[in-house]
Amino acid sequence: MARIITKDLAIKIRDKLVAQNITPKGAPHDVYGVFHNNLLVAQFGIRRGSQKDLGHDHVQKELNVSTGFAKQLAICTRSRDDYLRERHLLPLEEPANLPQE
Repeated sequence: MARIITKDLAIKIRDKLVAQNITPKGAPHDVYGVFHNNLLVAQFGIRRGSQKDLGHDHVQKELNVSTGFAKQLAICTRSRDDYLRERHLLPLEEPANLPQE
């Protein structure tokens, strides 16, 4: 399986991270910001071209995650909270409380 991030996957990542359009006027690409507690924690660009299979290999670099993690965001096996934990913006999940004997 190819490990390329396509435009379709980049859009799914944008949606999963609830990224907001912060594109400056006249910018050649759309720029999206990921906010947490009203602070910009990451931004990435999505090309405007119509070639959906054109690589967007910069997305995972701009988000500071692996290609595999980025693809998992796109295919819904990872969540926004997983991303924020990966960036150390949310605490790690506590192990489930086991019943006391």
